[in-house]
Amino acid sequence: MSYIDSSLLEGERIVYRTRLHWLAVISPVILTAIVMAPIAWFLSTGTWSSYAWMPAAIWLVVLAAAVIKRQSSDFAVTDKRVMMKVGVFSSRSVELLLNKIEAIAVNQSFVGRIFGYGDIEVTGSGGTKEEFRNIQAPLDFRRAVQSVTDMQTTAVSSGR
Repeated sequence: MSYIDSSLLEGERIVYRTRLHWLAVISPVILTAIVMAPIAWFLSTGTWSSYAWMPAAIWLVVLAAAVIKRQSSDFAVTDKRVMMKVGVFSSRSVELLLNKIEAIAVNQSFVGRIFGYGDIEVTGSGGTKEEFRNIQAPLDFRRAVQSVTDMQTTAVSSGR
């Protein structure tokens, strides 16, 4: 069971859920493969051929770390709050009540806009800022927060 699912309050429902973008976490894997492939070839053709497996092992460790990082990161908007958690061995989690959120900024690079990922910065009351990088579909995340906040504001102003 994920952190978000285990932290839901009674009657709380998830409106939107996302995680880290696959391209953002797979980039180190690709970079490692580009660096390690020539090293493996060099080792396999020389007197060091018995060590040619090492670059592949390093690449597998980087791949496993990237997959674990993506799978263990969770971001959700519920009908009561925004919840974010990253990390496995040392984790960081943030939960902000919707009525305590002042702003959500989305920063996307050119590549991020093309592939649909970016950074979100949530500003809470009192000016506290929480930034999370490489989120999949950050504009949809912000839109979900705005729509739930708007529904709550409409319900309060109509006297419900």
